Amino acid sequence: MAPKPDTPFRSADMSMVQLYISNEIGREVVNALGELGLVQFRDLNADLTAFQRVFTQEIRRLDNIERQLRYFHAQMEKAGIPLRKIDPDENRLQPPTTAEIDELAERSQSLEQRISSLNESYETLKKREQELTEWRWVLREAGGFFDRAHGSVDEIRASTDGNPDDDAPLLHDVEQHITAPEVERSFSGMNIGFVAGVIARDRVAAFERILWRTLRGNLYMNQAEIPEPLIDPTNNEPVTKNVFVIFAHGKEILAKIRRISESMGANIYNVDENSDLRRDQVHEVNARLHDVQSVLRNTQQTLDAELTQISRSLAAWMILVAKEKAVYNTLNLFSYDRARRTLIAEGWCPTNDLPRIRATLQDVTNRAGLSVPSIINEIRTNKKPPTYLKTNKFTEAFQTIVNAYGTATYQEVNPAIPVIVTFPFLFAVMFGDLGHALIMLCAALAMIYWEKPLKKVTFELFAMVYYGRYIALVMAIFSVYTGLIYNDIFSKSMTLFKSQWEWDVPPDYRPGMTVAAKLREPTGYRYPFGLDWRWHGTENDLLFTNSYKMKMSIILGWAHMTYSLCFSYINAKHFKKPYDIWGNFVPGMIFFQAIFGYLVICIVYKWTVDWFAIGKQPPGLLNMLIYMFLQPGYVDPNEQLYPGQRYVQVFLLLLAFAQVPVLLLLKPLWLRWEHNRARSKGYREIGERDARVVVHALDDEEEEGESSHVNGRQSLGEAGAMIAQDLDRDDEDEGHGGGHGEHGEEFDFGEVMIHQVIHTIEFCLNCVSHTASYLRLWALSLAHQQLSAVLWSMTMGPALKMTGIGGAIFLVIVFAAFFLLSCIILIIMEGVSAMLHSLRLAWVESFSKFAEFAGWPFAPFSFKTLLEEAEDLREYIG
Repeated sequence: MAPKPDTPFRSADMSMVQLYISNEIGREVVNALGELGLVQFRDLNADLTAFQRVFTQEIRRLDNIERQLRYFHAQMEKAGIPLRKIDPDENRLQPPTTAEIDELAERSQSLEQRISSLNESYETLKKREQELTEWRWVLREAGGFFDRAHGSVDEIRASTDGNPDDDAPLLHDVEQHITAPEVERSFSGMNIGFVAGVIARDRVAAFERILWRTLRGNLYMNQAEIPEPLIDPTNNEPVTKNVFVIFAHGKEILAKIRRISESMGANIYNVDENSDLRRDQVHEVNARLHDVQSVLRNTQQTLDAELTQISRSLAAWMILVAKEKAVYNTLNLFSYDRARRTLIAEGWCPTNDLPRIRATLQDVTNRAGLSVPSIINEIRTNKKPPTYLKTNKFTEAFQTIVNAYGTATYQEVNPAIPVIVTFPFLFAVMFGDLGHALIMLCAALAMIYWEKPLKKVTFELFAMVYYGRYIALVMAIFSVYTGLIYNDIFSKSMTLFKSQWEWDVPPDYRPGMTVAAKLREPTGYRYPFGLDWRWHGTENDLLFTNSYKMKMSIILGWAHMTYSLCFSYINAKHFKKPYDIWGNFVPGMIFFQAIFGYLVICIVYKWTVDWFAIGKQPPGLLNMLIYMFLQPGYVDPNEQLYPGQRYVQVFLLLLAFAQVPVLLLLKPLWLRWEHNRARSKGYREIGERDARVVVHALDDEEEEGESSHVNGRQSLGEAGAMIAQDLDRDDEDEGHGGGHGEHGEEFDFGEVMIHQVIHTIEFCLNCVSHTASYLRLWALSLAHQQLSAVLWSMTMGPALKMTGIGGAIFLVIVFAAFFLLSCIILIIMEGVSAMLHSLRLAWVESFSKFAEFAGWPFAPFSFKTLLEEAEDLREYIG
């Protein structure tokens, strides 16, 4: 019997499979299954640490390669060399062989050593260049200082001859005898030395204070700013520095100055007192600097050439290494028998895709030239399968909205199917403006038309909008429809058809008088589509549209919740739970329709009656519903909707209340009756040990009467069966698969009863609160309409009244502001608000009626998913 085809209405049928793979082709098999992306593997080595697993060494080696590749990328960013990205969709990379991985490891190792050596040489040369540059500035500034100090030799000597104390304050002498900062070229006769160097400009003030306090003023300091910033070789950042020359008496003081300078991060340089020798120093420094810069340029060119060569293949290398790591991480989930060199794997896969998986395994075996094929067996288990909902480019975003709330239970109705229609339609009811909808439609169509180039945009907010481009498309289409229904375009109406109404202007009409409207002759004419444009601008326009939209919201909410309740019947029938049909769906539907279905019928009936033609005021339905509960059987004659109303309302109220005990008791009593009947026939509890009931995934297939030993597969099949018998596993559900549903737990009547009481209270209260929640459709629609009207009256309204050239220029400016504010406030902000409210109606009001959301997602091993979700690879993927 052929399996049922997979449909988006339910999750796909899933099977647990067991794979027996020869160790020689384990890597190739996992590579092929990763490209296929249809198998979610289980961890069969949960009791082992990461360091005890079989393929830990391979993963460590790949980690080292990945570190080296990231080092290359960091060096490329530092050098400003662009990376050539790769698009996995357009450039399919073939899985590398082990020899190619070994070659990549050797090549990355040699490249790392070469680039590291070039970097060290470059940094050393750069540091030497900085030192020579600073030395040149010191020689230039100090030489200039010495050259300016040739006019005061005799005066300085005369002042020092009378004072034999070498430790006399230097600044005192200078202040007495020198009116300018002049010092003699030769200081041998005065026992004065100096220290010259370079220090960061932001440390100069602190440097001066420390020197002054330490030496008690026995120094003279001259400094000059270096006009151009110098590059710090440690971090490649520009640093502003100053040249300083410090004069002092005695060698001990000079030594102390050097220590203080070095502690403040200053660099000390040698400067000769003699001008001729100092000139030779300058020439020597310039020559050495020229040589260093020449070598530095050659080193930089060599480094750039190496990195440019690497940039052409770096993205492909990173993707290949990431895939290879994922393969070995997956292989570490397998059970490995060293004696038989066999890998055993377990996992979930879609039942309908089993032929594709078998064909893939056979293809890998044939390419490897092995005589013993890989074996895949479908096994029975009581574990809950994962939920796999197949999507396409259009439905993926809608499915993501549903998955954000929770993962649907395996095989229950997929909530995303109705959401494709209801979510954008409820949004459109709140957003309904034709002008704003057309702008949104153009934006959505543009994103779809330029889908491929826009996919590469990395701006996060735009990426979110781009991901939901098909949601925006459907929302815009529905908004165009509701905008036409409301006859609303930028808060104005369209006169597409002749109005049903005409003004009844009295003969004595004067400006300012209120004019009533009357039906156009002949009176049988009705406005063909949507709201009559004559209502716009009338005094009772808001009163009419409020009443119309409020009742429309109740009707839409009733329809939305009614079909959601119908899905609960479909789920119960599919899972063969008649107690849910008769204990939840039927009484719940009767309770809901007896109250709110009746209200909707009354709304529609009220619309069909011409109350003024029969001489009555339309009755208020809100009061009718309130007094239906507060005063059953009483109806105000002036508020009566139809004859016999009170009897109908009493009957419906009794019918609704009669469903409460059914909701409370029927399902628990039914389950208790089934439990007692099963016990009377000798069946055990599911939680009790019984080999006939629980079949583990690793149980021997021979016990089920099935044989895996066919057509040359006997040796590997026997090995797998023997290994499976030797493995001792726990039968508890893993991850999210345990603890859901009634079939994995012992029956407890008290617990079931408490659960049903909570469900009954929630359902009855939610019928009221959820129906009232749909009034947000009316409120948001009113808010959007009024905001649009205010924006028009404050911008385009006054501008259209101006005439002349000035009026035309002002109109252009105002229109630009009107369009910009409309996009920001009325489309983006109001659109997000309406979308969130519509999302709430889907999540809470609809899903709570039928969806259990007790599943766990199917997450197969897939290279495509790996590349899409790996944040560290996004910079390499174009």
